Amino acid sequence: MIENYILNIETSTKACSVSISNDGVLLAVKESVDMDYSHAEKLNLFIDEVIKSASLEFKQLKAIAVSKGPGSYTGLRIGVSTAKGLAYALQIPLISIDTLGSMANGFLMNSKCLKSEILVPMIDARRKEVYMRIFDFELKSLSETEAKVIDVNSFDKWSSYNSIHLFGDGADKFHDDFINDDRVVIHKKFYPSAEFMVALSYQKFKENNFEDVAYFEPFYLKDFIAIKPRKLF
Repeated sequence: MIENYILNIETSTKACSVSISNDGVLLAVKESVDMDYSHAEKLNLFIDEVIKSASLEFKQLKAIAVSKGPGSYTGLRIGVSTAKGLAYALQIPLISIDTLGSMANGFLMNSKCLKSEILVPMIDARRKEVYMRIFDFELKSLSETEAKVIDVNSFDKWSSYNSIHLFGDGADKFHDDFINDDRVVIHKKFYPSAEFMVALSYQKFKENNFEDVAYFEPFYLKDFIAIKPRKLF
């Protein structure tokens, strides 16, 4: 029996998450949400833990999947560099998974969505801006991935839909903005997870849809801007 073990890595937000799957079935997952983005300290530990939890050895892995963004610049760099290092060392394929698509898949794993509803995964991009993309109830993309400043009129274009589901750490900050709009439903404390990647990474594995390990880079969407610390005196 051929076994297709895939290691899935998600570090695009405050959540650091790792899972192991076999033929699209989740075997083990380890994750935490840390406001300090301590992924550098946790990621390798989590990887070792899920490998042991699934009673596997690294040499049994058939591919490494990583959440490619958009998201935190630092988080993405840590996740992608770790994934590329493992793929190179083990001489196995690298798979990239769109973070917003993975979030939408995760939402549907836990919630039923009707034809009259749309899904809007959001990742915080500071202040009123988010990284977002809109999906229908079958995970068909209805918009491009974009960095967008959100206000009460942002979803007027989608007035034909009965419900607009906002989720992800970017959505949490808009609760007060849409408190009087019954169509907009905000799901708080929803974070990306390596568990949501399992079906998506297996599908790409079956299609031989792999990245070039040497040249693959995260999808940042926006350039990184270093902010100088404010002088206190």
